[in-house]
Amino acid sequence: MHKPEQRYSEVLRVPAGWWLVSLLLVVAVWWAFFVAGPLSLAWAAGAIALSVVVAGLWRYGNATVAVDPSGLRAGRAKLSWQYVGTTDALDADQTHRALGVEADARAYLLTRPYVRCAVKVVVDDDRDPTPYWLISTRHPKELAVRLNAEVMQD
Repeated sequence: MHKPEQRYSEVLRVPAGWWLVSLLLVVAVWWAFFVAGPLSLAWAAGAIALSVVVAGLWRYGNATVAVDPSGLRAGRAKLSWQYVGTTDALDADQTHRALGVEADARAYLLTRPYVRCAVKVVVDDDRDPTPYWLISTRHPKELAVRLNAEVMQD
């Protein structure tokens, strides 16, 4: 069966507040070197701090969740359609419990602290010890509907 090209795609970008706090950190690094040493050292330290912060936030906030013809992609991990089981949309409280008291250490997690909701995707593969994937998403109901619709078609 031919799957449509793209069913869902979301990038879990970091919020603007994280960028602002990080910028304040860079300014603090620059200021510390400005007060303690020559101006050239302050600019170099500030540039290095800015580079590290931008690269780190960009990489961390570039995780992608996608439903495509090959299956589900969450970050670098991929789950083929034949192994995608039922999917549940979790609200903030359910996500909190799924990451805490109800967590299974064998589960695959792609979670971000600034995304409060998630989906729980059962892995339907007897050979895989991973019981489920827990994936942060800003649109849990939409993602769950799309995944469950694909599973029902097969």
